[in-house]
Amino acid sequence: MRTIIPATALAALFAQGAMAQDFNAAPPNAPGQTPAFEAQTRAPVIDDAMTLNREVIAGGLANPWGMDLLPDGSWIVTERPGRMRIISADGDISNPISGLPEVDSRGQGGLLDVTVADDFADTRRVWWSFSEPRGGGENATAVATGVLSEDGSAMEQVEVIFQQQPAWNSTLHFGSRLVFDETGALFVTTGERSMPEPRQLAQDVGTHLGKVLRIDPMGGAAEGNPDIDGGLPEIWSYGHRNLQSAALGPDGALWTVEHGPKGGDELNRPEAGLNYGWPEVTYGVEYSGGTVGEGVTARDDVEQPVYYWDPVIAPSGMVFYDGDLFPDWQGDALIGGLASQSLVRLTLEDGRVTGEARYLQGQGRVRDVDVDTDGSIVILTDSSNGALVRLTPGG
Repeated sequence: MRTIIPATALAALFAQGAMAQDFNAAPPNAPGQTPAFEAQTRAPVIDDAMTLNREVIAGGLANPWGMDLLPDGSWIVTERPGRMRIISADGDISNPISGLPEVDSRGQGGLLDVTVADDFADTRRVWWSFSEPRGGGENATAVATGVLSEDGSAMEQVEVIFQQQPAWNSTLHFGSRLVFDETGALFVTTGERSMPEPRQLAQDVGTHLGKVLRIDPMGGAAEGNPDIDGGLPEIWSYGHRNLQSAALGPDGALWTVEHGPKGGDELNRPEAGLNYGWPEVTYGVEYSGGTVGEGVTARDDVEQPVYYWDPVIAPSGMVFYDGDLFPDWQGDALIGGLASQSLVRLTLEDGRVTGEARYLQGQGRVRDVDVDTDGSIVILTDSSNGALVRLTPGG
């Protein structure tokens, strides 16, 4: 199924607020908090009149969560209830791939991210993250790998290579994105399971909760990880809340965006061994409106976010643009917005955000973002009738 909304129709939607550039006018949830430096929040709105053509490559997907581009131009896509499919460049949707481990799809759980290495054409090896049932109602984020059969119908030689510890009886905050770094190690982002007791473990380096992890693609800690006193060897950074966006930037470094509390989503460039504060230091407030902990937003031993949102965008999925169709966007960060129902674009210079724009506002929750080989932007919309969508310049 293919649906193209022409630029003229999108322009009309934008005039009605689909790209209304008034998001900085919304009142903050934590009005008493002040940023640590200029443009750390509410960066200047990018003056961009561009509209986007929106082409539905494939619809009818059940809460799609993650995707990656395959060498033949097709996409491997996960659906949170526990299905993985191949979607051809022409929009043909395969039957669910067999051979996957059981997932716990309650709440925010299920089948999550998926990625392939550069040598997929030779190895057909795939990695994916999921919420793994551990018995007694407990679960945790896990990562598995397998080899996709030649006909694309089954996952073979499946092995679980990482299991977050400890498991918890929670249906919230699993993370998780998978990103290969330039050395071939695999970054895994996790959540801290949300509840008052486990959230404290984001500060406990003896656990995997609320962490950026860096592992060997076949299991175990990757070489070159920081030596953190008392810390698990897989840990790269800690003090995170719920990391659902991650990508390598043009500088080759990992960048992440995590769900914060009510007013406190964070863009970070996590560095080895450093503490990013949650839940002791954070912007935003509890969903109830109360302070998080003591309401501290800065501390000398804790890293400040590069940027934060209040109100939140509810981030999910991220890519740095590298293509020819949007030459003015080269090197910009593109982030999916769930609560904001938008594609968020950030311009950066010298490690700081210099501008923000939002596209497709009000047209659905954007769960993941990627770039095709032709430079078009591809997104996943998150709903019980989700879609794989191609975006191209409209004017």
